[in-house]
Amino acid sequence: QVQVVESGGGLVHPGGSLRLSCAASGTIFSIYVMSWYRQVPGKQREMVAGVVNGGTPHYMESVKDRFIISRDNAKNTVDLQMNSLRLEDTAVYYCKMVIAPTSVGIGYDYWGQGTQVTVTS
Repeated sequence: QVQVVESGGGLVHPGGSLRLSCAASGTIFSIYVMSWYRQVPGKQREMVAGVVNGGTPHYMESVKDRFIISRDNAKNTVDLQMNSLRLEDTAVYYCKMVIAPTSVGIGYDYWGQGTQVTVTS
């Protein structure tokens, strides 16, 4: 069994910072992709940032130069440092990992439960 758990959401003023963390536990052979998504009511979930194992991070345009995604393969964790937060960054943020539980190598999507980030003046 694999579990993915986020932490670190909260309330912040515009211009402030928050750091989200996500940890995977259980039977894990390899984690191919670690990423963060967000969703607001009535809209589709969108990818904020992602990084393939050994690859370069990718960001959605509106968060470039403000958010930083970082993964720690030894700890099976991924963080999202969010700086210069804006009102429009308010959303539920989800961690998603593509994890291969065994050496067979097939990866499966695992989602966290979501953490609320609210940017308000």
